[in-house]
Amino acid sequence: MKYRILTVVGVLIFSFAFTSAAEINKNKDAEIAAEIPETRNEEKTFEAKVVEIYESFSAKNSSMPQLSVFEKAISGYMKLDEDGEISNPLLTVIDFNLSSTKKRMWILDMDTRQVLFNTYVAHGQGTGLEFANKFSNTPNSHQSSLGFYVTGETYYGKNGLSLFIDGMEEGFNSKARERYVVIHGADYAEPEFIDRVGRLGRSYGCPAVPNKIAKKLIHKIKGNSVVYIHKDDQNYLKNSEFLNV
Repeated sequence: MKYRILTVVGVLIFSFAFTSAAEINKNKDAEIAAEIPETRNEEKTFEAKVVEIYESFSAKNSSMPQLSVFEKAISGYMKLDEDGEISNPLLTVIDFNLSSTKKRMWILDMDTRQVLFNTYVAHGQGTGLEFANKFSNTPNSHQSSLGFYVTGETYYGKNGLSLFIDGMEEGFNSKARERYVVIHGADYAEPEFIDRVGRLGRSYGCPAVPNKIAKKLIHKIKGNSVVYIHKDDQNYLKNSEFLNV
């Protein structure tokens, strides 16, 4: 009987010691995990969030910009939102990697995850023929400008209803208003022009859209929404403050 009691007591002591050690190790692991820098996790969180948003758009819409372009657009959109520049939750993405014969402009509603427009858009005369290759912030260059813009107010000019877009990036598009780089409608941005010529016509640097939808499109995006004009241009990609935070 004496030996049985001693055995039971020994088992209880061992069990208590093992449980205490396990709890101590568990608490230590939790403390170590809390001390690990969160930088890498934050990067993964941003990438995961972009993919989540992209997939939610893709589930509802048949056409989207490439994910790599979308990610850059979201990066700038978030920065402008944090800076209080946005009051209209639309994001316009123009991908000048694509031929002017393609619908390379998307207007995305960031609240509803709907693509409101997917249409043609022209580039500047000095930027190229079918493809956009040269970009400038210089007045009278007749070239398109890359980067992030915030839409302003409308006015009526020689191209009818037009929309000011204010360039947010010094050295890349900051002279957009001075140059009258605006969004407007144009006959040379219609798909019928492609059928006749084999490409869209070209502007003086403005992202011109088909006349048939211009008014509706302009009224949608006016008033502090974001426009991002993209191209895999190494100078821009390396030096944009919006893409290299």
